[in-house]
Amino acid sequence: MTEIDPTAPVLVTGASGYIASWIVRFLLEDGYTVRGTVRNPDRAEKLTHLNKLSEAHPGKLSLFKADLLDEGSFAEAMDGCQLVIHTASPFLVGRVRDPYEQLVRPALEGTKNVLGTVDATKSVRRVVLTSSVVAICGDNIDMRGKAMFGEDDWNFSSSVDHQPYPYSKLVAERAAWEICAAQNRWDMVTIHPGLVLGPSLTTASASGSHTTMRHFADFSLAVGAPDLEMGVVDVRDVARMHITAGFLPTAHGRYIANAGTRSMLELGQALRAKFGRGYPFPYVTMPKFMIKIGAPVAGLTREFVEQNVGWPLRFDNSRSIAEFGIDYRLPEESVVEHFQQMIDDGLVRGRGKH
Repeated sequence: MTEIDPTAPVLVTGASGYIASWIVRFLLEDGYTVRGTVRNPDRAEKLTHLNKLSEAHPGKLSLFKADLLDEGSFAEAMDGCQLVIHTASPFLVGRVRDPYEQLVRPALEGTKNVLGTVDATKSVRRVVLTSSVVAICGDNIDMRGKAMFGEDDWNFSSSVDHQPYPYSKLVAERAAWEICAAQNRWDMVTIHPGLVLGPSLTTASASGSHTTMRHFADFSLAVGAPDLEMGVVDVRDVARMHITAGFLPTAHGRYIANAGTRSMLELGQALRAKFGRGYPFPYVTMPKFMIKIGAPVAGLTREFVEQNVGWPLRFDNSRSIAEFGIDYRLPEESVVEHFQQMIDDGLVRGRGKH
């Protein structure tokens, strides 16, 4: 059991990110003192939401400059912290020019860098690491012969050349557990979200979740959606899980964060039920052979299509419910609120029902 002093500052890496911003907000609302790392504190346009949180909670939020690939850059922010919530990691979908440099290296070396600083910072007692269900499952086809994926499963099918983003999360988490096992002063908990949806605190956050949502508005799904199932979870539930994992003395190991599995068509149907026919939401599932033909144009490989489209996917979230007491928001609620914010922020044009 690990007891965290609630009066000690909490470090959140990548504090301006989609998930991290909600973690920061909830920590501040709960009365904690927060230190956040960002790559460039001087880029005010990307930090507006954090600056507003700081103004609303005077003296409770401090921002520090740190970079995943800059060894030792997290030391100042971490000094005196007992809890470190490490969320910073690149999330890109579609075409990636250099998978190793853009995804694998920053995820792996960044994790080693942060945990190396944890090792050198005697105050730290626990690390909460944002992993992903893709560290558990690489391709949907990998579920053959299984009822569902659980926390004991590991992605065995991804590589730098096939599914580089899942591979980056896999190697980063593997390295993290190795570093954790080599000492006995601090422990670690990993959180494994599915596709994270729900409102963002900033339009400046670059996230693969936002990229996925834009497909519902840019006509790329207008003629039909791929028969692709994904685990889905609300960003606010994920943020709360990180905080619970940090302060619950008995928390340990890996926790799947997933409200349920939905297909792209099912998410589109939920959006149409709320917003009507004025947006190019999909009506039907597109045949797999057509998805394969157009895969390169969409930034996908035909191997990805073969091993994911048309295959079911299920995750066991019972551990998070039993130990964290989480009551997940429905994916339909998350996707609708996410799209509504895209409308409110002017990122989507269309004429939905009112």
